Amino acid sequence: MSSPTMMPMSLKEITQAVEGCLISTEAVAEEPVATSAFTDSRQIVDGSVFVAIAGERVDGHDFVPEIGAHGAVAAIVDHEVAGAQVPQIVVENTVKALGALARHNIERRRALESPFTVVGITGSVGKTTTKDLLKSLLSKMGDTVAPVGSFNNEIGLPLTSLKVNADTRFLVAEMGANHVGEIANLTSLVPPDIAVVLKVGVAHLGEFGSVERIAQAKSEIVRGLVPGGLTVLNANDEHVAAMSAIAPGDLLWFGLPQEDGARLDSTAHDVVCDELDHPSFVLENKSGQRADVTLGICGQHNVMNALAAATVAMALGMPIADVATGLSDVTSISPHRMAVSTVVKPETSFTLIDDSFNANPDSMKAGLDGLLRWHSGAEKQPYRIAVLGAMLELGPDERQLHEGIGRYAVENGVDALVAVGSTSDESLDALAEDMAKGGKSADAESATVQWAHDADEADRMVTGLATGHTDSVVLLKGSHASGLSALAERWAWN
Repeated sequence: MSSPTMMPMSLKEITQAVEGCLISTEAVAEEPVATSAFTDSRQIVDGSVFVAIAGERVDGHDFVPEIGAHGAVAAIVDHEVAGAQVPQIVVENTVKALGALARHNIERRRALESPFTVVGITGSVGKTTTKDLLKSLLSKMGDTVAPVGSFNNEIGLPLTSLKVNADTRFLVAEMGANHVGEIANLTSLVPPDIAVVLKVGVAHLGEFGSVERIAQAKSEIVRGLVPGGLTVLNANDEHVAAMSAIAPGDLLWFGLPQEDGARLDSTAHDVVCDELDHPSFVLENKSGQRADVTLGICGQHNVMNALAAATVAMALGMPIADVATGLSDVTSISPHRMAVSTVVKPETSFTLIDDSFNANPDSMKAGLDGLLRWHSGAEKQPYRIAVLGAMLELGPDERQLHEGIGRYAVENGVDALVAVGSTSDESLDALAEDMAKGGKSADAESATVQWAHDADEADRMVTGLATGHTDSVVLLKGSHASGLSALAERWAWN
């Protein structure tokens, strides 16, 4: 049996936790035989429970007959599957059962005497980077579990929580939402001891309808705290700051210096970026202690994410000097987030800033600002190419928002804008056209603005632009549906 990644459980215990019906052709062992849980049959190892989920393209139930050969000890299904070689736990809804199993796993861990802390993070932007920074810090204090990438929904959060076992000291739980009530559901599965709210922006505005509704959704993480839990808020965001009214216990603040001079729990002074867009700043805590930080990741916007992580780490007992060192030591985070590399093609080569995981107006501007700072002090300026995909779920103002981003890019100094649409999605293509129109409307005669109908055409356009400018730097930024992350991976193979 593989080493446990969750609290070991018997099949009867799991059946009770998910309120299912256990079906087996043989006697079921009383001892705890289940030590991990997965929804991907390719990840199964000895001791795994397979949770079969019917997706849009793949139905996990189709793989139930073969999982026994890979070491699975049971399957959680919404109907009995013929030919299964393992016991089956039949439930009404396997996604809800996954959540119930995660809740039970966390309750089992909390029942132990050794300390265990859940940190929940939400916000319109910055969740995954803050999670990555905080995981790196807390790992120096104890065994820390955090999601890979942005596993932050009703499937991703339970899967992460099912990696918690008796040795786990910290769980960093990223919580995302597309609608009101989603974070409330996540906190019902994994109530945080510490809730961090980063920013209320316009991401998913089309789903929510208003910024106020977005703020309401994000506030659910504070309402979902354990009794007397700790709230950590961004003092520079009025919608986030308003959540202090519902904090059930202690409250900590992070942000840039306040106009009234009020001292925050974590503040950044003297923020500057080097030629490669690495931010440096002086970290100060509420006691007035200071430490120098130079982030190993790119982007001035990541200073706020670093402050959020620092606030939590210091609240959990890490000295400010260790926090500063720990933040400076982080040089890589989850894929497609301001990752810098060199792309070498037969025709040309260029520097790539890959921030293609997702996009909204706030993160688009932050990415563009980083591109514009790249070697901004050099005698010979690089040729800056912004390859931007459509932003989704922005509501009735989506066309104006896309035009605004195109205009912002060109007015602020990019040399070339490539707006990337889709040959298979007319709405995505139209939004890319709007972005290109915005770029062309800017008063910058020397800028090149192009409209690509898919990632392949964008690839050819970028190759042509970079071939004519040997010092090119390319920013890749767009919503996941734009396919730009796949383009980044293609370039990585080059």
